Amino acid sequence: MKKIEAIISPEKLTDTLKGLKSIGITGFTVSQAVGRGKQKETQGVYRGKNYKVTLRPKIKLEIVLSDYMVKQTIETIVASAQTGEDGDGKIYVYPILEAYNIKTGEADLSTDDLVNPE
Repeated sequence: MKKIEAIISPEKLTDTLKGLKSIGITGFTVSQAVGRGKQKETQGVYRGKNYKVTLRPKIKLEIVLSDYMVKQTIETIVASAQTGEDGDGKIYVYPILEAYNIKTGEADLSTDDLVNPE
Protein backbone atom coordinates (compact mmCIF):
# COMPACT_ATOMS: atom_id res chain seq x y z
CA MET A 1 0.00 0.00 0.00
CA LYS A 2 1.00 3.58 -0.59
CA LYS A 3 -0.10 6.99 0.64
CA ILE A 4 -0.33 9.80 -1.89
CA GLU A 5 -0.18 13.30 -0.48
CA ALA A 6 -1.02 15.98 -3.03
CA ILE A 7 -0.79 19.71 -2.38
CA ILE A 8 -2.97 21.54 -4.92
CA SER A 9 -4.56 24.93 -5.51
CA PRO A 10 -7.98 25.36 -3.88
CA GLU A 11 -9.63 26.27 -7.19
CA LYS A 12 -8.64 22.86 -8.62
CA LEU A 13 -10.20 20.79 -5.83
CA THR A 14 -13.53 20.13 -7.57
CA ASP A 15 -11.85 19.07 -10.83
CA THR A 16 -9.41 16.85 -8.94
CA LEU A 17 -12.15 15.12 -6.93
CA LYS A 18 -14.14 14.50 -10.14
CA GLY A 19 -11.03 12.97 -11.71
CA LEU A 20 -10.42 10.72 -8.71
CA LYS A 21 -14.04 9.59 -8.69
CA SER A 22 -13.78 8.74 -12.40
CA ILE A 23 -11.02 6.19 -11.66
CA GLY A 24 -12.80 4.72 -8.65
CA ILE A 25 -11.06 6.56 -5.81
CA THR A 26 -13.72 7.15 -3.17
CA GLY A 27 -11.73 7.36 0.06
CA PHE A 28 -9.51 10.32 0.83
CA THR A 29 -8.88 13.12 3.30
CA VAL A 30 -9.02 16.79 2.34
CA SER A 31 -7.39 19.46 4.53
CA GLN A 32 -6.89 23.18 4.18
CA ALA A 33 -3.26 24.22 4.29
CA VAL A 34 -1.04 27.22 3.65
CA GLY A 35 2.37 27.13 2.11
CA ARG A 36 4.82 28.50 -0.36
CA GLY A 37 7.04 27.05 -3.01
CA LYS A 38 8.40 28.95 -5.99
CA GLN A 39 5.61 31.51 -5.95
CA LYS A 40 6.79 35.06 -5.42
CA GLU A 41 5.70 37.20 -2.51
CA THR A 42 2.94 39.67 -3.28
CA GLN A 43 1.61 42.74 -1.54
CA GLY A 44 -1.76 42.92 0.12
CA VAL A 45 -3.68 45.78 1.68
CA TYR A 46 -5.71 45.45 4.87
CA ARG A 47 -7.40 48.48 6.40
CA GLY A 48 -5.16 50.78 4.42
CA LYS A 49 -1.91 49.08 5.48
CA ASN A 50 0.36 47.19 3.08
CA TYR A 51 1.60 43.73 4.04
CA LYS A 52 3.55 40.92 2.38
CA VAL A 53 1.71 37.78 1.35
CA THR A 54 4.23 34.96 1.72
CA LEU A 55 1.95 31.98 2.35
CA ARG A 56 -0.76 30.93 -0.08
CA PRO A 57 -3.90 28.90 0.61
CA LYS A 58 -3.56 25.29 -0.54
CA ILE A 59 -5.49 22.04 -0.31
CA LYS A 60 -3.86 18.82 0.90
CA LEU A 61 -5.31 15.54 -0.37
CA GLU A 62 -4.30 12.31 1.33
CA ILE A 63 -5.14 9.01 -0.31
CA VAL A 64 -4.16 5.51 0.82
CA LEU A 65 -4.44 2.91 -1.92
CA SER A 66 -3.11 -0.28 -3.42
CA ASP A 67 0.23 -0.13 -5.21
CA TYR A 68 -1.33 -0.90 -8.58
CA MET A 69 -3.43 2.31 -8.42
CA VAL A 70 -0.56 4.71 -7.69
CA LYS A 71 0.51 5.59 -11.25
CA GLN A 72 -3.06 6.09 -12.51
CA THR A 73 -3.93 8.20 -9.46
CA ILE A 74 -0.88 10.45 -9.90
CA GLU A 75 -1.66 10.90 -13.61
CA THR A 76 -5.26 11.80 -12.74
CA ILE A 77 -4.24 14.35 -10.11
CA VAL A 78 -1.74 15.98 -12.47
CA ALA A 79 -4.27 16.14 -15.32
CA SER A 80 -6.96 17.58 -13.03
CA ALA A 81 -4.90 20.06 -10.99
CA GLN A 82 -2.31 21.30 -13.48
CA THR A 83 -2.48 24.87 -14.81
CA GLY A 84 1.14 25.20 -15.90
CA GLU A 85 1.77 28.05 -13.46
CA ASP A 86 3.94 28.25 -10.35
CA GLY A 87 1.90 27.10 -7.37
CA ASP A 88 0.25 24.09 -9.03
CA GLY A 89 1.56 21.99 -6.16
CA LYS A 90 3.42 18.77 -5.43
CA ILE A 91 2.64 15.07 -5.09
CA TYR A 92 4.45 12.86 -2.57
CA VAL A 93 4.22 9.08 -2.34
CA TYR A 94 4.93 7.22 0.91
CA PRO A 95 4.93 3.51 1.74
CA ILE A 96 2.32 2.39 4.26
CA LEU A 97 3.78 -0.20 6.59
CA GLU A 98 0.75 -0.88 8.74
CA ALA A 99 -2.89 0.16 9.03
CA TYR A 100 -5.45 -0.54 11.73
CA ASN A 101 -9.23 -0.37 11.84
CA ILE A 102 -10.18 1.83 14.79
CA LYS A 103 -13.62 0.19 15.13
CA THR A 104 -12.19 -3.32 15.59
CA GLY A 105 -8.59 -2.58 16.57
CA GLU A 106 -7.46 -5.19 14.05
CA ALA A 107 -4.73 -4.82 11.46
CA ASP A 108 -6.28 -3.79 8.15
CA LEU A 109 -4.17 -3.71 5.00
CA SER A 110 -7.19 -3.79 2.70
CA THR A 111 -7.98 -0.77 0.60
CA ASP A 112 -11.10 -2.33 -0.89
CA ASP A 113 -13.26 0.31 0.78
CA LEU A 114 -11.06 3.10 -0.64
CA VAL A 115 -10.79 2.02 -4.26
CA ASN A 116 -13.67 0.62 -6.30
CA PRO A 117 -12.26 -0.44 -9.70
CA GLU A 118 -15.01 -0.93 -12.25
